[in-house]
Amino acid sequence: MNEQLLRDIEAFAEENTPAVFRDIARLVAVDSVESAPQEGAPFGRGPREALDLGLRIARELGLDAVDCAGRIGYASVGGDGERYLATITHLDVVPVGDGWQEDPFTVRERDGWIIGRGVMDDKGPSVLCLYALKYLKEKKIPLRYPVRALLGANEETGMGDVSYYLANHPAPLFCFSPDANFPLCNGEKGIYHGRILARRPLGGILDIRGGVAANVIPDKAEATVKAGTLTGTGEVEVSELAPGVWRLLAKGRGGHASQPGGTRNAIGVLVDYLLANGLGDENDRAFLCLIEKLHRAWDGTALGVQADDGNFEPLTIVGGVIGVEDGRMFQTVDSRYPTTTSGEAIAAGIRAAAGDVAEVTVEHDSAPFYMPLDNPAVQVCVQAYNAVTGEDAKPYTIGGGTYARHFPNAVAFGPEHPERPTPAFAGPIHGVDEAACKDWLIEALKVYILALIELEKLTF
Repeated sequence: MNEQLLRDIEAFAEENTPAVFRDIARLVAVDSVESAPQEGAPFGRGPREALDLGLRIARELGLDAVDCAGRIGYASVGGDGERYLATITHLDVVPVGDGWQEDPFTVRERDGWIIGRGVMDDKGPSVLCLYALKYLKEKKIPLRYPVRALLGANEETGMGDVSYYLANHPAPLFCFSPDANFPLCNGEKGIYHGRILARRPLGGILDIRGGVAANVIPDKAEATVKAGTLTGTGEVEVSELAPGVWRLLAKGRGGHASQPGGTRNAIGVLVDYLLANGLGDENDRAFLCLIEKLHRAWDGTALGVQADDGNFEPLTIVGGVIGVEDGRMFQTVDSRYPTTTSGEAIAAGIRAAAGDVAEVTVEHDSAPFYMPLDNPAVQVCVQAYNAVTGEDAKPYTIGGGTYARHFPNAVAFGPEHPERPTPAFAGPIHGVDEAACKDWLIEALKVYILALIELEKLTF
């Protein structure tokens, strides 16, 4: 690798570090959780405001910027030809949940880390991509292909942004999505989102609710029940609202649905308490016994839907949101699965376990994708990472779903490092006190710059 080029990239990153974190803080300050659509804001006011700000930052960096009907936008360098390379990130975020130490939309710094909703997923990486394009322009890097930094606004709740983009623009020759772990993800599991709806109405359970999104493991869940005397536990607080009416508050440890290891699903905690104390009527308990199997084992064994193929990690399955609809309990299901099963097969397995207790539906199903390791673009990206870090890291597959699966030639490429030590105060993506290491983000900026320069040398 060209040592002079690496030194020049290092100098650029150091010079622009203050501005990078200033712009990340600007974006984090926007609450860009999806909300009701408005005129000119198809995913709600927050995502629209974040997209506008992202494009404004791009223009401040001297880049061309294009708004695509408020659904997605892009910054570009090297012209606007139809044969181009791209990065793709997103500016929408998941709901913040409870338990943050401070305002989640105000970036705070602690011991070299920044904390705030979106610092890692995916506003921080969005800024890195814009500054990577700034380098290409400022340094007048020869470009065989124009480069775009796509900025989405609906990744977390449907990816209607990228669907719109690909329906109205040619796909990039190759793109990478900084929305996963380094060094590079060359495959993503299938994603099944389903729903379990009780066939019979609530009885002794008056209300039950928990979770903020189907793809988020909740750290809190609550129920209102009829009972005599109840005693709390270390995980469930109880309070009597009126004679014989109790509120239960279960607490767990949240996280991303694709990474259930190390989490404690608060819905599962609540369900265990309800069943252990004989709460609810016969119909309530039948439904609770069904979803207890979902929460008991996130590898799917309790429901009989486990799967493995040798290329991906085994299937995972979790419940994200529980609630009441028209008097009946429902539970959402999020499963990340390998090539040996499908969303329909998972739903069929849950139906078999449910019998006549509940209806089970397929709300969304996206098949797995896998890119061979000998793909030249894959090799270039991994080599760029190793050149910057001095490592000899190898690609991997994931359970998460990124934009990459929607493009004909794409991968997910950093910037997370689950293999590196993380302080106790630093929360995960989709979790409370979401955090990012400043040094690691700047390291990622250097990786992205080098990768784009080297990708320009390939023939697509």
